[in-house]
Amino acid sequence: MKQTDSSFRKFLTLWAGDFISSVGSGLTSFGLGVYIFQQTGKASYMALVTLLAFLPSLLLSVPAGVLADRYDRRILMVLGDSLSAAGLLFILACLMNGEAQVWQICVGVTISSVFTSLLEPAYKATITDLLRPEQYSRASGMVQLAGSAKYLISPVLAGFLLGIADIRLLLLLDMGTFFVTVVTTLAVRRGIESRVSGGRISFLPEIKEGWKALTGRTGMPALVFMGALITFCLGMIQTLASPMVLSFADSTSLGTLMTVIAFGMLVSSMILGGFSIEKGYVRLLSASLFGAGIFMALFGLRENMVWIGAAGFCFFAMLPFANTCLDCLIRGNIDNKIQGRVWGLVGLISQLGYVAAYAVSGVLADYLMTPLLLPGGKLAGSVGKILGTGDGRGIGLLIILSGLLLCVTAALLPGIKSIRLLENRGVYES
Repeated sequence: MKQTDSSFRKFLTLWAGDFISSVGSGLTSFGLGVYIFQQTGKASYMALVTLLAFLPSLLLSVPAGVLADRYDRRILMVLGDSLSAAGLLFILACLMNGEAQVWQICVGVTISSVFTSLLEPAYKATITDLLRPEQYSRASGMVQLAGSAKYLISPVLAGFLLGIADIRLLLLLDMGTFFVTVVTTLAVRRGIESRVSGGRISFLPEIKEGWKALTGRTGMPALVFMGALITFCLGMIQTLASPMVLSFADSTSLGTLMTVIAFGMLVSSMILGGFSIEKGYVRLLSASLFGAGIFMALFGLRENMVWIGAAGFCFFAMLPFANTCLDCLIRGNIDNKIQGRVWGLVGLISQLGYVAAYAVSGVLADYLMTPLLLPGGKLAGSVGKILGTGDGRGIGLLIILSGLLLCVTAALLPGIKSIRLLENRGVYES
């Protein structure tokens, strides 16, 4: 019991660093989004920057997973967190010389994303290193609580800071959080056996081994590919929520709204952090995703801050339950020795949905949906009577359609027998 308590305390230390890092990255994400929209007025440019901040990290997650299985996972986390500051420094240097161009911001976020790729597989595998299986769901809730900080604390803080300063202050604060996270990661490293293997790394054979472990577990491929469809729907609202609100409100109002919305994730994550879910993962996953789809559709329905805030709160409240179920189903069915590789592959496949959403959402919003619901547009006399017309109504319609697609996906999930079998097997046994 004492060893278990000690391990969980180490997890809490690591978690605290992740929480602070999440606040910092949220400041940069919010600030850059507002800056680009104010400079260009285009949702497609915001989507492009979001895509470039995400895609390199995603594509490199598989080789990063191999490294996480061969070398000290904590050192990889330190390197990833520290070196990712280079991209922010580039953007800051451009801002110091005047206005940063969109292409300069794209370069900066791409550099940062390349090094961030080292973090995710190593972080998730480290959690498995530290904890016992019965602690997984509790830890997952707390990890999501830390992740919610970028939506809960960062938007309102960034909105306030942008009222008295500019984007440069947000970048400096984000870079300052790197020192804290490095210290907490190194503190956790003490007392944990280093995972260091000699010899050359053969990436392809080791990736194949991870792929074999992933596909050799019946139901796992179906779950991961289903996850890609889910992330597509989530990526749509993630990209389009800010331009939809900024079409009728200012950045301070947007920051306050995002904080109110993120309280939904906070409440659910706190509930999950207080107890363990030991069964019923598939049913809970389906129910939470269906609810998320309904509230996502309601989010895009009206240009009313109270309505959007209520729908967004409920949407975010559904996500921790869905994420915890996915996390436990995967973590409990994979041998810890190869979890770095498997998490890299899971991230690559499941998050391709985000890539697709980031690639098409802005273009669809700017050049297809928005013209349809402008005054005099082709849908102004039909759909426009329900949703209204204006600059943000086409974006609202796109969010509604994405929410309905998420509902359909959730309804199909319990009928996939191979996914149900994952739950019946229990924790992985070698």
